[in-house]
Amino acid sequence: MSAIILFEEKQVRRAWNKDEEKWYFAIADVIAVLTGSVDPGAYWRKLKERLKKEGNQTVTDCHGLKMTAADGKQRLTDVADTEQLLRLIQSIPSPKAEPFKLWLARVGYERLEEIENPELAARRMREIYQQKGYSEEWIEKRLRGIAVRDELTDEWKKRGVKEQRDFAILTAEISKATFGMTPAEYKDFKALANPKDNLRDHMTDLELIFTMLGEASTTEIAKKQDARGFPANQQAARAGGTIAGNARRELESKSGTKISTKANFKELPEVKTRTLRKGMRRE
Repeated sequence: MSAIILFEEKQVRRAWNKDEEKWYFAIADVIAVLTGSVDPGAYWRKLKERLKKEGNQTVTDCHGLKMTAADGKQRLTDVADTEQLLRLIQSIPSPKAEPFKLWLARVGYERLEEIENPELAARRMREIYQQKGYSEEWIEKRLRGIAVRDELTDEWKKRGVKEQRDFAILTAEISKATFGMTPAEYKDFKALANPKDNLRDHMTDLELIFTMLGEASTTEIAKKQDARGFPANQQAARAGGTIAGNARRELESKSGTKISTKANFKELPEVKTRTLRKGMRRE
């Protein structure tokens, strides 16, 4: 599981390792937070070289993970777990070191709480969406969509699809069959130019519902057909997306309204957009 969290309004990328039950954090992001460097990557390269010369084992233990970069692409990024970060922070002079250590400890503790009680994770996510201005109706669908997506990716992993690149291709197959657009094309359609914009956070209720239908159908087909490996799961993805696409076209035919909409929630929060739509329907 990958996520972006904030420390003093600055983003820190992290990834959860299920096997090891620990977070890994992007070292460059941590350096940016602590130093304010405009080129944290260069800062890290110099620090890494110095620590190697000093025989610091922490640098040797750090490894790379693919994470989403500022341009929206997956790039190999040096990461460290909490223990490694705490040791690295000792080598970075910064007045923010102590506050960051406390924040790091809290982040780890909250994740342990969520493992023991998954309802806490859903509650915290719900609170975040509420603060961003989403309605309860939308939040219910968004959280359900996350659960459907997690079930699908878990199924892919069981069936031999491991790489994030393959996940992206299969997701694009489902989206293309469902909406006639890949996720990248859908983001352009909704004018979401920022690579950090999450497409699903800008979907309407019906867009979320048909996204769920495509992914849930894909999961079910993969199970029933016992799809193994990438090619078989690609066929299942197309079939699952086609089911959702056919349902979408049927609804559009009956309602006279397109499901895919250019609407996004960049300027106006979802709950206000929903209220305005209700007002327009009553007039």
